[in-house]
Amino acid sequence: MREATYAGIKPDFFVFVKPEHAGLTPLKLIAKVRHSHACLLRGPYALEDTLRQRMPFNKAQQISEALKRSASPVVCVAEGAGADGYAAALGLARALGKLGKKVEIVAADGKTPSVLSFLAGADTVKTTFERLRRFRIELDISKTPVDGLSYELKNQKLLIHLEPRQGSWKKEDVKMAASMYRHDLIIVLGAADFEACGKLYSAHPDFFTHTPVLNIDVRAENEHFGHLNAVDLTASSLGEACLAIVESMDPSLVDEEMATAFLTGIIARTRSFRARTVTPKHLEVAGKLLGKGAKRDKIVENLYRTRTVPTLKLWGTALTRLKSDVATKLVWCVLTRADFTAAGTDERELADVVDELITSSPDAQVIALFYEAADGSIQTLVRAERPRNAVSLTENWHGIGTPEEARVSFKGKTIIDVEREVIAQMKKTLTA
Repeated sequence: MREATYAGIKPDFFVFVKPEHAGLTPLKLIAKVRHSHACLLRGPYALEDTLRQRMPFNKAQQISEALKRSASPVVCVAEGAGADGYAAALGLARALGKLGKKVEIVAADGKTPSVLSFLAGADTVKTTFERLRRFRIELDISKTPVDGLSYELKNQKLLIHLEPRQGSWKKEDVKMAASMYRHDLIIVLGAADFEACGKLYSAHPDFFTHTPVLNIDVRAENEHFGHLNAVDLTASSLGEACLAIVESMDPSLVDEEMATAFLTGIIARTRSFRARTVTPKHLEVAGKLLGKGAKRDKIVENLYRTRTVPTLKLWGTALTRLKSDVATKLVWCVLTRADFTAAGTDERELADVVDELITSSPDAQVIALFYEAADGSIQTLVRAERPRNAVSLTENWHGIGTPEEARVSFKGKTIIDVEREVIAQMKKTLTA
C-alpha cells in the first residue's frame, strides 16, 4: 500500500495501487484512480464518474452527451499543439456555440498565431482562465443591520468597510466561501497528460481535478487522463478528431467557417498532405470538408504563401545561422533578442520559422531552434520526424510536448551554453 502525500500535506485518503502505477506522482495517481476500476479511493477526494459509470452508451455517445449537457465548457489548447490545436479549438468552439453553449478557448502557448487570423473567432482565444470562480463573503445582518458599505485597494489588498446601524458583529456572523467553477466541462486538445497544459494546469490543479475532463488527442503517447477520452490514433490531426465529434452530435452543424477551421488543422498537421503518415482516409475527410465549403485556397495562402516583411526578415536571419550535422540528420539555428528586434517581430512567428527550416532541409530528421525569450529565459523548440521522438530527445531537460514537437526552457544560462549542451547530447543520443 502506498500512502500518498502532496506538497508536504498528508491527505485523508489511501490508495491501493497496481504495481505498475507505484511510480506515479500524486497528481497523476489521482488522475489514474479517477478512471480505474482496479483502484479504490476513499476520502474527501472520492469522485464518482457518472459520465462513464451511469451512462449505458458507447464512447462516442458518452462524449456527445457530455458536450450536449454542458452549459459552459472551456477548450484548453495544450503546449505545442500548434496551428492544428488552435484551428481545431476554433472549429469545435463554433459548433458548441451553435448549440447554445457559452464556450471559451484558452491556449497554453498564448494568443492565436497571426497566420491563423483569417479563421473565424481567432481573436477570442485567451491566454489564461478569467473569472474562474467567485469568492463570496456572507454577513448575517438579521440582528445588526448595515448602515454603510465602502471598499478601497491598498498595498495590493482589498479592504471592505462595513458600518453597523447599531451594535456590532461577531466573528461567527461572517462566512466566506468560493462558488462553483464557472466552467462545467474542460475540453483538452493535444495533451498527453495534464502537465502538457502548462501553466493552465499548474496554476489551477483543483479546477482540473474537480471538473469533468474530455481529453481529445491523436497520439499513442496519450495517458487517457480524462473522464472521457477521445484518442483517435487513425486521425490525421486534432482537426479531423474534432470533426468526428461534431458529426457524432449533429452533422448539420458543420458550416463553411467550421469546415475551414478543421481543414486548416489537417493541412497544418500534415504539412499540406506531405507527411508520410497521410492515408486515403485523411484525403477523404479533407474532400468532405471541401464539400462543406472549406476555403482551401485561403488556408494555403495564409499558412504558406502570405508572410509579413518582419517574418521574412526573421526567416532570412534563421537561414543564415543554419547549422547541420549530416551524420545525425540534425539541423539547428540560434536567434537572439536582437534578431527579433531587428526583424520587428516576436516569438509568435517562430512556428513559421521552423516550418521554413524543415522546407529548406528536406533530409533533416531533427530540427532545433534556440531563442532568447522576452522573459530572459532560453527556449529550445525541437521538431522531429519519425522514427525520431522530440520528447525522448529532450528528456534530459524534462522536455514537454509531443513526439513531433517538444519544448525546453532554461534559466540562468547563456544561449551559447544551452546550444552547446543540447546539441552535444542530441548527437550522442542520435548515434547511440
